[in-house]
Amino acid sequence: MARKADFDPAEWTTLVEGPLIAGMNVLNAARGGLIRESLAIGEAYARARKHHRDSDLLDDLVSEAPTIDPDRVPPAGATADAAVERLRVALELLEQRASADDLETYKRFVMSVAEAAAGANREGGFLGIGGQPVSER
Repeated sequence: MARKADFDPAEWTTLVEGPLIAGMNVLNAARGGLIRESLAIGEAYARARKHHRDSDLLDDLVSEAPTIDPDRVPPAGATADAAVERLRVALELLEQRASADDLETYKRFVMSVAEAAAGANREGGFLGIGGQPVSER
């Protein structure tokens, strides 16, 4: 099993930012719900801290509050491309240094963060009534 110590600081930053960048991609996909979506991302991390004890890598990843270096935040409109590129690099790192189980756990966590953000805000409707839980965007 891989751990934080198996990666240099720049590589670890790439791994840490992957789930957040995926969540930011969802945040920027449509207007509205920024607070709910941000809280949902935090809750996904809290759930992982409590329930994902099968991976040392994930334990290390979620042991600290999720953060991203402000200098590395993609500019508006470039988030989707940045998310794809950073996640590609993160997955390559894990393919080289982690077990297949760690790689799958990381992928599931990234998806859980993105899905939590996507499901946090209803699109359409009136005053939170009606609408769809996840927009097409």
